[in-house]
Amino acid sequence: MAMRANKMTAPIVIAVILILYYAVLFSVFIHLLDGVWKYALGIIPLAVSALIIKVCIERINEIRKGEEDDLGKY
Repeated sequence: MAMRANKMTAPIVIAVILILYYAVLFSVFIHLLDGVWKYALGIIPLAVSALIIKVCIERINEIRKGEEDDLGKY
C-alpha cells in the first residue's frame, strides 16, 4: 500500500502545479484584458485545468488497479 501511495504522489503534485500555473494565467488575463476578451481567453485555462483533474483521477484509478506501467502495454 505504501508503494502505491508513493506512485500516486507524482501525478498529484504535477496536477497541482499545472493547475496553479493556469490559475495564475487566468488571473493575469482578468487583470490585463478588458471586456469579453478576459472571459473568452480565461475559459481556456479553466478548461485545461478541468482536463488535468480528469487525467489525474484516471491515473490514480489506474495505479489503484495495479496498472503502474502504462507504457509497457504499447
